[in-house]
Amino acid sequence: MTIARKVLSMGVAGAVVSMLAACTTSGPDQPPMATTPKGVEGSWIDAKGTGLSTFNGGKFTTVATDTGQKLADGSYTMTGATSVQINGTSLIRQTGVSFNCLLVSTSQLNCTSSAGQNFVLTRRA
Repeated sequence: MTIARKVLSMGVAGAVVSMLAACTTSGPDQPPMATTPKGVEGSWIDAKGTGLSTFNGGKFTTVATDTGQKLADGSYTMTGATSVQINGTSLIRQTGVSFNCLLVSTSQLNCTSSAGQNFVLTRRA
């Protein structure tokens, strides 16, 4: 069984892309070594555990963790080494959404909505 199949069998579909992209091997006898995640690429969950946001290649999607229903989608732009601007559409409300976020660590994203609401996203492993 290949390393990629083992990773896929763990059911961590959101993390697979970032893990495979960040893996390097140093030889056939040694397991792959993951590097530190880069930017906001990957999957992030809100503090209540109700929404899972995935960032990949300038696009984002947020789905409900219980039903898998798409809640929002749009785009994001890194505006600095640790800052990101997110713009999209709330599919539930059919309205625009806009957030500014700061990557305070490789696993925490602190965000503020255009309405001034603060929230935290935590990177999913």
